[in-house]
Amino acid sequence: MISLSSLKRRDPRYLQMGAQSAILALGLFTREFEITPAQIAALVATALAAQFLGSALNAVRFDWKSPAVTALSLSLLLRADGLLPLIIAASIAIGSKFALRLGGKHIFNPANIGIVALILLTHSAWTTPGQWGTALWFAIFIAGAGAVVTMRAARLDVPLVFLGTYALLVFGRALYLGDPPAIPLLHLQNGALVLFAFFMLSDPKTTPDGPAFRMAFSAATALIAYALVYCLHISDGPFYALAVMCLLRPLIELFDRTPAYRWDDEPPRLELPPISRTKTPRSAFIPAE
Repeated sequence: MISLSSLKRRDPRYLQMGAQSAILALGLFTREFEITPAQIAALVATALAAQFLGSALNAVRFDWKSPAVTALSLSLLLRADGLLPLIIAASIAIGSKFALRLGGKHIFNPANIGIVALILLTHSAWTTPGQWGTALWFAIFIAGAGAVVTMRAARLDVPLVFLGTYALLVFGRALYLGDPPAIPLLHLQNGALVLFAFFMLSDPKTTPDGPAFRMAFSAATALIAYALVYCLHISDGPFYALAVMCLLRPLIELFDRTPAYRWDDEPPRLELPPISRTKTPRSAFIPAE
């Protein structure tokens, strides 16, 4: 029998995988998502294989949960002609975790950089804002599932600040143009935007650790996304905005003294104690039982 305390300690990635799988299944049956089981399997297999290879080359513990989350994110938000573009996207996503690091952390959100790189480098892939429609019930379902996951990961502030800032900008634009409130509401009900906010932007490993820095990070991402979408008419604006902010995040973290986020099963970093000038008794080197 699973106790309440064990549920509280459970890795939030289990909840995220469950929520993503439910959203994907619901989308396949009710929204006619244009992705095949073979494409989903290719994404999962490639992500796991890339994680295993990167772990082996870097002599670190293989963890299947993060690449599984990345593969599900790509399954939800990326579409392509055939298997090869998706395989490339998953390889870039996981490979970036090992190749692009600074201060002991990977710089980019894996799924996000996989999407951005594939869109920029090829003409055979695209994102999925149109497939989600503007059904309010679907957006509420995604937001509810995402809220549970982000609360467990202590990152609920990230999607709320992002969506709140983005909503203020969109409604402000509508007010300036004299548009009825229904128009910005339809834009905000898009499932892809809600999914991006709750399941990609809120990644604990690629957001600042301090609450104030996280809020600034989220608000700035919303501002850049709004400018790209409404000023430059780039429909993939939120993805590009997050990539830009991930590049800037190491600068933000220079001022953030909050301890780095760790998954529940992640071993703590080994830090050597300061060298003492006094003679240490031999018994001090005997490990505690």
